[in-house]
Amino acid sequence: MQIDPNWVAGFVDGEGTFYVGINRQPSMKVGYQVLPEFRIVQHQKDIKLLHALRNFFNAGVVRVNHDDRYELRIRDMKILISQIVPFFQKHTLHTQKKFDFIKFSKILNLMVQGKHLTKEGLIKIIDIALKMNRADKKKAIEIKKKLING
Repeated sequence: MQIDPNWVAGFVDGEGTFYVGINRQPSMKVGYQVLPEFRIVQHQKDIKLLHALRNFFNAGVVRVNHDDRYELRIRDMKILISQIVPFFQKHTLHTQKKFDFIKFSKILNLMVQGKHLTKEGLIKIIDIALKMNRADKKKAIEIKKKLING
């Protein structure tokens, strides 16, 4: 399947997600792990498209997301920084997702600088992540409170 890069950008504008998870990880210096990922979710009937996008980016894994939905998920920091960020810098997004991408890129940059390994840097990353996407952010807010108070 031949895929046009501009089509990919438009498709991601509607169907993609730039996400930053923050999970408890006692082995980490500040007790939390930052997990950035780029994800596209589709119904199982369109799984071939996810595989085509995986081939297009030459990265990621196609796996079950939930029930009859599958996802292409790219978590590898090197790939996110060397391929995904430059791709979307060149092929601009046009919806609100553009601003999520900008925030996502800032978080990746902070991680490259090692800021996610400090309390202050992690708080900054959480503050940026709280402004991304539309999901409920209770967990991130609780983590930030713990970092500030403890």
